[in-house]
Amino acid sequence: MSLPPREIPLGAIRFNSDSQKLEYWMGSAWMQILTFTPSLDGGSRGLFGGGQSPSVVNNVDYVTIPIQGNAIDFGNLTRQSSLLGACSSRTRGLWGGDYPSAGNVIDFVTISTLGDATDFGDLTLARYNLTGFGNETRGCFAGGHTPSHKNVIDFVTISSTGNANDFGDMVHRGHGPAGAASPVRGFVLGGYSDPAGSVQNTIQFVTIATTGDAVDFGDLVNTRRNFEATSNTTRCCTTGGYSSPTYFKDIQLVTMSSLGNAVLFGELIANIYVHGTSGDHIRGLSAGGQNPGNQTRIEYFNFATQGDSNDFGDLTVGRHTPKGVSNAHGGLG
Repeated sequence: MSLPPREIPLGAIRFNSDSQKLEYWMGSAWMQILTFTPSLDGGSRGLFGGGQSPSVVNNVDYVTIPIQGNAIDFGNLTRQSSLLGACSSRTRGLWGGDYPSAGNVIDFVTISTLGDATDFGDLTLARYNLTGFGNETRGCFAGGHTPSHKNVIDFVTISSTGNANDFGDMVHRGHGPAGAASPVRGFVLGGYSDPAGSVQNTIQFVTIATTGDAVDFGDLVNTRRNFEATSNTTRCCTTGGYSSPTYFKDIQLVTMSSLGNAVLFGELIANIYVHGTSGDHIRGLSAGGQNPGNQTRIEYFNFATQGDSNDFGDLTVGRHTPKGVSNAHGGLG
């Protein structure tokens, strides 16, 4: 017997034996989780685009997430760029923003097909050091620097090219936050904030299907910026980061269906910041970053099991800020 709707937590997952599909609870109805389309080599793909090594690069690398090993060249972004925001669906990966000059370009690739990125459209505001998140339908870009701190949230419809539209505003102006999402909610975590003028521990969220301002969700275990997050349909895990004078290697867990604070999940292999993340429904990946020099290391952890990360392989080029996307879950930044 099904639970009455009022007893079902937002984001709950069930298997529908009639349709033979997984579904998640949106608050008023069950929504089918779209069937995962595997990549050509038989597994979910994680891509890492752009970064700095030490000069700004346009490299896009990819890995097959279920299989440990070194990254392989995928193609190039349309320009050398760093400190991007990124989001994805099961078919497309998007990168937005630009550094060293603040830019408004959004690039996209078809994740199943190796090749160079193509122009998608423009952000509403040129900026860098922003974050991204999304679900299967919408991709969002939040925060950033121009050089003043911004609280802008933009959105695009991932399946069609075109310029971004205004979604709403963040709780705080800021740059260097992390982003992640469930099929229902998008999250912006931490970052360097103005007018508070300090590194934040705030977790804020939006309902991706409904434009509007972000609201408070809870707090990280401690303040940080220039860290990353990755998620499956229910769990968000943050990785690494920096809050002067400390570099972090902890992994924090946020249960996305229930308002509340993050808890400790485990640790990365080493302290890291300005890195990238990707993942699928089972694994989260952390790649590159600085500690103190540019790193090639990719490491992984399992969302379902709290604990420390393990070595996965290496990027093609050691660099920081290689922003990640995936075709296994629309919701990475």
